[in-house]
Amino acid sequence: EMQLVESGGGLVQAGGSLRLSCVASGFTFDDHAIGWFRQAPGKEREVDGVSCISSRDVVTYYADSVKGRFTISRDNAKNTVYLQMNSLKSEDTAVYYCSYRNYGVRYWGQGTQVTVSS
Repeated sequence: EMQLVESGGGLVQAGGSLRLSCVASGFTFDDHAIGWFRQAPGKEREVDGVSCISSRDVVTYYADSVKGRFTISRDNAKNTVYLQMNSLKSEDTAVYYCSYRNYGVRYWGQGTQVTVSS
C-alpha cells in the first residue's frame, strides 16, 4: 500500500527554522519526483506547490515565495524527502503535504502543521 508520512512540523518564531521529512513506502521511490505543497488557514492548497525534487535529485523547483529560504533534498536509501525551512515568516503558516504523481493520479500524505508566530 502506498504511503507518505510527513513529520517535523511545529510552532516556531518568525526567523526560525524547521526541517520537514516525508517518508515514503509502497512504491518505487527512486522513480518518482516528490513535491511539497501547503494549505494556509482558510485558503485552498497551493496548486503549484512549494518545492519539488526530481527522481534522481537533478532538478529542483521552488516557489518564488520560498526561494533562498527553503531547501529540498532526498535520500533515496531512506525513501525520504526533506524540506529545510529557514527564515520562516508568518505567511509560511500552513499544513504542509508531500505528494507524488503516478499515471496521472496524485497521492498525498496526511500533512504536518507548521505555525510561525510573529
